[in-house]
Amino acid sequence: MPSPPPNRVSADSLQCPPGFLGVVPDHIATDENDNGNIVDTMEYLTNRLSPKVYDVAIESQLELATKLSERLGVRVWMKREDLQPISVFSFKLRGAYNMMAKLPREQLDLDRGWKSVERLGATVVLIGDSYDEAQTYAKKRAQEEGRSFIPPFDHPDIIIGQGTVGMEIMRQTKSSFIF
Repeated sequence: MPSPPPNRVSADSLQCPPGFLGVVPDHIATDENDNGNIVDTMEYLTNRLSPKVYDVAIESQLELATKLSERLGVRVWMKREDLQPISVFSFKLRGAYNMMAKLPREQLDLDRGWKSVERLGATVVLIGDSYDEAQTYAKKRAQEEGRSFIPPFDHPDIIIGQGTVGMEIMRQTKSSFIF
């Protein structure tokens, strides 16, 4: 059998062992009586396909960085996240909002939602000499105060929200040029 052409995926590579769903890591699809596993799997897929980021974010444009492109001799594109209506000059808004949008209303009221940022009057506390020290303190304080800890990167809802940037880039570049 000949190899598939470049940039193509063979059907055989998409096969999974019986009882597993390939897009759902570490989840086994068995029957409905397996402690809600099928429901968990469907919820996992639904969450991945319907991020909440577009409640507060727009599909930001790609812009050719002409001077940098000329200097490097390649086309360099920038994703203009600084144009977001709620701009924190970072794609991290997408992940944080996606996770916060899934919190119960009572918890959001307790956390005070997006009002908990320094530029809107909140107090920022800097603790420790490393990220690990700061995170340990933040988790402890969140637990003591009954608030939610929204991690910067290592939670599925954060990853889904931040991943919308990649999906937009793929959609925007599909018609413009080929990698």
